[in-house]
Amino acid sequence: MKKQDPLQDQFLQDQIEVEQFGADDGAAAYALLLNELQALWGELLTLENGSADILQQVNALHKAGAINLIHYLGLRRRDMRPLQARLAAVGLSSLGRAESHVLPNLNAIIALLQRALQQPPVASRAAASKSTATGAELLQINAVNLLGKSPGQRQVRVMVTLPGEAADDYTLIKEMLKKGMNCARINCAHDDPEIWLRIIEQIKHACRETGRHCRILMDLGGPKLRTGDISLAPPVLKWQPQRDALGQVQAPARIWLYPEKDKLSCPAYTYACLPIHGNWLAHAAANDQIEFTDARGAQRVLKLTGQVGDGFWAESRQTTYLTPGIELHLLRTPISGHPHRVGKAGAVGALPQIAESIHLQRGDSLILTSKPILGSPAEYDNRGHLLRPASISCSLPEVFAMVKSGERILFDDGRIGGVIRSVSAHELLIEITQARDAGEKLLVDKGINLPDSQLVMNGLTDTDIWHLDFVVRHADMVGLSFAHCAADIELLQQHLKRLNAEQLGIVLKVETRHAFEHLPELLFALLRSPNVGVMIARGDLAVECGYERLAELQEEIMWLAEAAHLPLIWATQVLEGLAKSGKPSRAEITDAAMGARAECVMLNKGPHILEAIQMLDDIMRRMQGHQNKKNALLRRLHW
Repeated sequence: MKKQDPLQDQFLQDQIEVEQFGADDGAAAYALLLNELQALWGELLTLENGSADILQQVNALHKAGAINLIHYLGLRRRDMRPLQARLAAVGLSSLGRAESHVLPNLNAIIALLQRALQQPPVASRAAASKSTATGAELLQINAVNLLGKSPGQRQVRVMVTLPGEAADDYTLIKEMLKKGMNCARINCAHDDPEIWLRIIEQIKHACRETGRHCRILMDLGGPKLRTGDISLAPPVLKWQPQRDALGQVQAPARIWLYPEKDKLSCPAYTYACLPIHGNWLAHAAANDQIEFTDARGAQRVLKLTGQVGDGFWAESRQTTYLTPGIELHLLRTPISGHPHRVGKAGAVGALPQIAESIHLQRGDSLILTSKPILGSPAEYDNRGHLLRPASISCSLPEVFAMVKSGERILFDDGRIGGVIRSVSAHELLIEITQARDAGEKLLVDKGINLPDSQLVMNGLTDTDIWHLDFVVRHADMVGLSFAHCAADIELLQQHLKRLNAEQLGIVLKVETRHAFEHLPELLFALLRSPNVGVMIARGDLAVECGYERLAELQEEIMWLAEAAHLPLIWATQVLEGLAKSGKPSRAEITDAAMGARAECVMLNKGPHILEAIQMLDDIMRRMQGHQNKKNALLRRLHW
């Protein structure tokens, strides 16, 4: 039997009374609203009183936020739209922007209705409306504690994920600070403590030199499911010139040749780096040519165009494939104009091997194995009949006991999707159901999501616990990745207490379906620590919950974070096109502008990260004149 809603019962009773007074009786309409709001007020207070056990564990700094979150959850457990429409019809607040101050907002409306009906205010309710700080003020205090003061020109901070290369690139970090970076993120899933320490030293040096401030967030890797290693492909170096639609060469490929022993890094704007065995290049000169037969048996020529140190620049107008050991012959053209070979033959040096890719199409089978073996593509006989499906391992074999046949599995941010057809102790047989018509390539270290599976795993891995010792000594905040339940947060809090680091900021990353579905539980656990915030990790969240739901989910997470007076970090793929290619899409500009409702917006690394920081800084400055959280700010327009 359906449970009766007491507010709905009250609403029906009040409607009867209004009909008795007459539809045009304004006082009756006010009385109806007042009775309904007073009943709602009482219900929220009852809910608060029944949550004493939760509130007792909350840190004193967050008591007001926890209470307001309880009120907000109580408010949103019913469809408020009919009441909102009636409130708006008489010119009163419709509770649509009450996230940070539910009860004060409710009290203010009740007081106005009481005044309109010439009723005395209730003393206890008037007292409850008085607070030392508003919800918005408490949110700003918490944001400063976690993320630092906002820059003078804008309210929203800019966080940037730093690449490992930043450890040796002081100029890059300095320019990031000057362009507007306020927080730096280091992902502990990549690199190692030695590189992290060098990055942090570069940040601190740049802060001292520029006079800027920059908080440091270190994300723990967490129990992230990823694909394992794949067998190495034969070492092959390929280059090709730029061609037009008719296949005519528009620009030659630019190749860097260097002595193998020097192991020089490949310069910028290079198609390929070609190591040469021994000191053979010492006999070469600019304008010489190198002739050889490539790996496909094709005759090829390289023209040396200039020398830098012991290396040479060369150009090629032909598509070429090279393998180690291929013979090279030096050609020189004297004044007579007849080229001839010079000296002995040289050879291509050792080429790096890269992992093979596993090509998957809809309908293909893939074996996911718990054994630490190298993955491999599918094998076929001479007639094209399948001999063995493609296979690959995963980073967390314990999930094999938690999945069931018929559940979905997604790879590489959802680019490849499948259904688990059978489960055994060490293997999952997967049918690929989602891929582009031309197929997709599955590579090493790509994320795996199991949105339908009930995964029970520790929120901290052994590696995370080891990394945490470094984090508490060098960072301002620690990011908790792939948390599923309150116990994950509690485990982190216990380790911080063990390390005497309870004041370290904690950022809860909401990136799994289970975390979103249990978000209130996670937030109440988070509020037990003094310095906390929330990140919407939209990449994995979209994969797990469906891209079509992302806009809805990120709104709801923002509402709950604001209700708890917690600062929010808007993350994943913000201005990604600009950061990676130098050119943003129109959609991502609008997406970045939506991030102005958060306290911080995060950019991921990319070759054009400086342009992305500058554009985000400009967008945030413009939007703060139009938007504050959900509130539209009516600044003067220009027409």
